[in-house]
Amino acid sequence: MSERFQALRVFEENGKSVARVTEASLDELDAGEVVIRTAYSSVNYKDALAVTGAGKVIRRFPCVAGIDAAGTVVSSSDARFKAGDAVIATSYDLSVAHDGGLAGYVRAKADWVVPLPAGLTLFESMALGTAGFTAGLAIELAEKNDLVPKSGKVLVNGATGGVASLCIDMLGGLGYSVTALTGKGSETDYLKGLGASEVIDRTTYEMGGRPLEKTLWAGAFDSVGGEQLGWLTRTMQQSGVIASFGNAGGIELKTNVLPFILRGVRLIGVDTGYTPMPLRRKVWERLATDLKPRHLDTIAHTLKLADVPEYCARMLKGQIRGRAIVALSA
Repeated sequence: MSERFQALRVFEENGKSVARVTEASLDELDAGEVVIRTAYSSVNYKDALAVTGAGKVIRRFPCVAGIDAAGTVVSSSDARFKAGDAVIATSYDLSVAHDGGLAGYVRAKADWVVPLPAGLTLFESMALGTAGFTAGLAIELAEKNDLVPKSGKVLVNGATGGVASLCIDMLGGLGYSVTALTGKGSETDYLKGLGASEVIDRTTYEMGGRPLEKTLWAGAFDSVGGEQLGWLTRTMQQSGVIASFGNAGGIELKTNVLPFILRGVRLIGVDTGYTPMPLRRKVWERLATDLKPRHLDTIAHTLKLADVPEYCARMLKGQIRGRAIVALSA
């Protein structure tokens, strides 16, 4: 295929990552069994780390950015997919060691590709993207550890971020009583509109430092890490469940063993990069059914490909909310 298309490539120049929109052709992309004409991609926290170079995400340069893509199969040498199929490709080595989804076309390994579930459009699948998949997987794993709406209140921190916003919406739709923890008190109406029954302003809330604090939460969905995650371990109810999937507040965890041996607190790691395909497909099916957010039109907004680098910089500064969707060949 000789067609030229736009791609956001990340280069290494003078020891720094530099992202810019370039023209590309299919024969320049990494090998893979499935060629996808990308309709939409999205911007995730991992993309922000990769595009800005703030995190050591990309393992070889140059590399097309974008850990998410949704579109239509153009060709496939794998019998599981055929031309015309609507599909999703997220995570694995996309934008790490393999050209990613912020381009007009993606060539991916068949083992990384998921059929678009009935009940989702291609746009909706990227309004969810890795962020929505992370939220859905976190809920799936928490429920496997006995969390149900009648267990009690659940907390979601970093509440205006993409994963957290979707998590609040999904949990509210399932009937959970959701408390949103945010450093942006001005976003209370937005968070309550998604389904939070209570919003706590982190900047004025006193987080104690005792080995065990008052029991508050049956479940917690942590997109921040650092001190907030430590505080969560100390404030969980008996047999409380924490799903951990972020580190915007730091990678260190300062806590003690008492929450785990006296209250039976369970801390679950949520890894979406290499989720086994059976579980991956199950979560995507749930994202199209019982976990489908009710307010995607509020959470998602569109972004031009050329504006992605600047948006990524603002994301790392905590200056965004919700989900940014990039239309490519839709």
